Amino acid sequence: MKAFTGSVVCVVALLAVCTAGPPVLSVTTILEAELAVASLTLTATREQGVEMSTPFMQTGIGFILSRDLGSEESHSLSFLFPFSTEMWVGILLAFLVTGLCIYLVARISPCEWADPETDEHSFTLLHSFWYITGALTLQGAGPHPKGLSGRVVSAVWWVFAVVLLAFYFSNFNAMLRSDSKHVSVNNFEELAKQDVIDYGTVEGGSTFNFFKNSNNPTYRRIYQHMERKKSCVASVEEGNRRTQEGNYAFIGEAASLDLAVARYCNLIRSSEVIAMRGYSIAAPLGFPMMKNITVAILQLSESGELAFLQSKWWASSCLPKGGQAPHTLQPHLLRGLFLLLALGLGLGLLMALLELASKARSQAKDQKKSCCSVLLGELSQRLGLRRTNADTETSEKSKA
Repeated sequence: MKAFTGSVVCVVALLAVCTAGPPVLSVTTILEAELAVASLTLTATREQGVEMSTPFMQTGIGFILSRDLGSEESHSLSFLFPFSTEMWVGILLAFLVTGLCIYLVARISPCEWADPETDEHSFTLLHSFWYITGALTLQGAGPHPKGLSGRVVSAVWWVFAVVLLAFYFSNFNAMLRSDSKHVSVNNFEELAKQDVIDYGTVEGGSTFNFFKNSNNPTYRRIYQHMERKKSCVASVEEGNRRTQEGNYAFIGEAASLDLAVARYCNLIRSSEVIAMRGYSIAAPLGFPMMKNITVAILQLSESGELAFLQSKWWASSCLPKGGQAPHTLQPHLLRGLFLLLALGLGLGLLMALLELASKARSQAKDQKKSCCSVLLGELSQRLGLRRTNADTETSEKSKA
């Protein structure tokens, strides 16, 4: 019972031991110890020379490289990447507010009306949005505002649109130039075909032997490159360090690579994983506790303990990137442009009210009424309030 309990404790500690990376252990080295508890892959050579337990973790072979070298997958909405999501929301709000503002200015300003008693008015709500949409295409859409207040709003929106388009095309061009410098490396075939990024693995390890003994043309090309360039490293730590320094892809077992990606946020792992294999515990042939260790591994796997430990030790400390491109423009960089638009819209509304107040003042003198009553009456006519009240009174009288 004590032996069984000890084996369980050993297996529970396995995933913590694996965080150190796969060691390079020969069969002779394993035979010198009673038990080898590490991230040892189950291979035919080791199975023939030592006693191997049932695998406690499945892994494969992949590679990691710097995020600056890795090319992101093409996206159907990549034309939106020059601006951040918050920036696009701000532009949409600016579009809606400007459309409503130019509509109100055109309704209030007496210069835009031939007769306020009629519905003849060039700047309807639909035309107002169509007008500012034309500015975004640098084409324009008539008719144009006649009054000074409407022209102020129109001019400010044109300035906003021109500057915004300049920033958009500048960022889009920078994004395209940046993408053209990236090497498309998403799998081993693409890695073998390119000669810009150097790559290697731990020399003498099981991953190295896999490429050495493989008959696959792509894998043979990778092995020949590593032999010709002498690009292999002595340990996983050295491979991670060279990868972070740039222009190097480290090939290794996916479990240790995922741990490196979780710790170092500037690294990414390839989506392709080949040569699936398992991690096992090794001991000399005829080791009496191997049966207990195998049973303990199976029990921990069935209870979900191994999956829990893996999620605990492999948890990433990196903050989510949010999917933004490196050249994405944030709203705070153009706060001055949005402020200019807001001031222009406010000035346009104020000027429209002053134009209407000036007309109401002259009418008040002619009609010998108070200026406020005439001004309120003009606003009611232009905003449709008087007609609504009259229709309400008419319907009430008809019901009576």
